Amino acid sequence: MDFGVVLQTNPPAWRTVALAKQAEEHGFDYAWTFDSHLLWQEPYVIYSAILGATNRIVVGPMVTNPSTRDWTVTASVFATLNEMYGNRTVCGIGRGDSAVRVLNGKPTTLKDVREATHVIRELANCRPVEVNGTTLQFPWARSSALEVWIAAYGPLALKTTGEHGDGFILQLADVDIATWMIGAVRQAASDAGRDPDAITFCVAAPAYVTDGSDEALTHAREQCRWFGGMVGNHVADIVARYGDGSDAGGGGAVQIPQALTDYIKGREGYDYNEHGRAGNTHADFVPDEIVDRFCLLGTVEDHRAKLEELKAIGVDQFAIYLQHDNKEETMRVYGESIMPELREHVIAKA
Repeated sequence: MDFGVVLQTNPPAWRTVALAKQAEEHGFDYAWTFDSHLLWQEPYVIYSAILGATNRIVVGPMVTNPSTRDWTVTASVFATLNEMYGNRTVCGIGRGDSAVRVLNGKPTTLKDVREATHVIRELANCRPVEVNGTTLQFPWARSSALEVWIAAYGPLALKTTGEHGDGFILQLADVDIATWMIGAVRQAASDAGRDPDAITFCVAAPAYVTDGSDEALTHAREQCRWFGGMVGNHVADIVARYGDGSDAGGGGAVQIPQALTDYIKGREGYDYNEHGRAGNTHADFVPDEIVDRFCLLGTVEDHRAKLEELKAIGVDQFAIYLQHDNKEETMRVYGESIMPELREHVIAKA
């Protein structure tokens, strides 16, 4: 299993770069960032600084969207970074949340996600692509290689991911829900004639290591409750489209897990000025049970156990949202006590 961290590009930018450097030093494989250009600093500029300050860590957005950036510009950024630093980028893409809603826009269509995925991937892999009736290709790109991973929750988005994505990003760590969603992506890939095993499955969620006391668990929950509010934005879209989940696909084709929809019944609004922040004022509707299910909280042993469950259902990467008050210590404990247990074990002498 690979491991990543998910950072917000809050100023100063060098703080983000420093956290990414620490992540690499502790053995993490990926450094992801939010991509919301009004709420935080521009991530692609910071990626260049991260790549210049590190040796092997891979960077990318979790996630960008087809609306706020021209697709060919996005592809050009990735191809440029790859030509400069040796193919150490990945593109996470979705329909859009804070980046578009802060502008009073709406998440884009899945058709746009499919088309943007194709254009970005072809151009950033040094291949020609048709755009607006014209064949385009970067004449300066020689060695760039890029995968595009799609973030999804709803049935049609999962189907799109299986049909078109190089990877699947699931932003919650509930084992039951992850099992259902990974299964849906794999089935869609198989139905489309693709190899499901060729898709990378990434689960991203806050992780907070405690000493096992009730007091520490209570504090960890409060530091991570924001995440249930963020996920609730996407779940609310699913419920608005499909209802509360008894028959999401029509004719019994797809069942949305009830646990994913029940908790948002108390949701009354969302303030994007506090998006992704511990202690925000609009996540009180998220119950402790959902915080525990969606995140990784507890002792080192608790984290190992849940990660083993995720690994067993096919998760290839776990990425930690570090939007809490224990960033450095979380990375240290993961690097020393958790990640080594989840890696493939190789012995020096058979």
